[in-house]
Amino acid sequence: MATTGKKEIIRATAFPALFIILIWLIELGANISKVRIVTLGILPRSSEGLLGILTSPFIHGDLDHILSNTAPLLIVTTGMIFFYKELAYRVMATIWLMTGAWVWMFARSEWHIGASGLIYGFVCFLFFSGIFRRDTRLTAISLLVTFLYGSLVWGILPVNQIVSWESHLFGSIAGLFSAYYYRLEGPKRPKPQWEIDEEYELLHPQVQEIEEGEHDLENLTPSEEKNSEIVNKISTPTEWKISYTITSKPSESSENKGD
Repeated sequence: MATTGKKEIIRATAFPALFIILIWLIELGANISKVRIVTLGILPRSSEGLLGILTSPFIHGDLDHILSNTAPLLIVTTGMIFFYKELAYRVMATIWLMTGAWVWMFARSEWHIGASGLIYGFVCFLFFSGIFRRDTRLTAISLLVTFLYGSLVWGILPVNQIVSWESHLFGSIAGLFSAYYYRLEGPKRPKPQWEIDEEYELLHPQVQEIEEGEHDLENLTPSEEKNSEIVNKISTPTEWKISYTITSKPSESSENKGD
């Protein structure tokens, strides 16, 4: 059991780790070669900035920018993959593309770079998905995310013009949208017994009537008769019939009659 848990954690961490390593390699390569990679970001409403919808999360302004994104990106991406398995990759792709597209369409006409838009999207997905699914485990993750990154809410406001608050805002909206859109997929909340009983009674109302003695047993349809038999077998004690054959003990005279 413990081995399985370790494998799940390693599997969930592998993709985020590779993603972050690639971001660092790109930044280090750009610093060494002195190549200006900001043009791989998003420049809104410009054909030059269209590619940035795909590439902007890999591009950062400096080492401090990467450092501020590394830990949150590793934690929330690992959490998504660990709890949502294969669905997490579809969700991340949805948030990635929606955030980039909205920034390109509606943001200020400046270069927008960095993975913080994804972080906001993933955090919002984790928070709202637990609520929409009414799963106590996932709701606990929502509360943990709120505790760790609740201060991120200030990042969606146009307070600091150096920061791409548009990426934060649209990433958050994309995360909320994805949480609602994919709410019926992925991990399912285990149903309590009382909820299962209620659903069964709604689907088979005649069974409840039979149990309460309110159903006309003479006018049952074939399916109702089957349900009636099931209920009777469950609710009626089994009656056993025992047959006795009593014979008298043969007399000695009759026993010796053939001699």
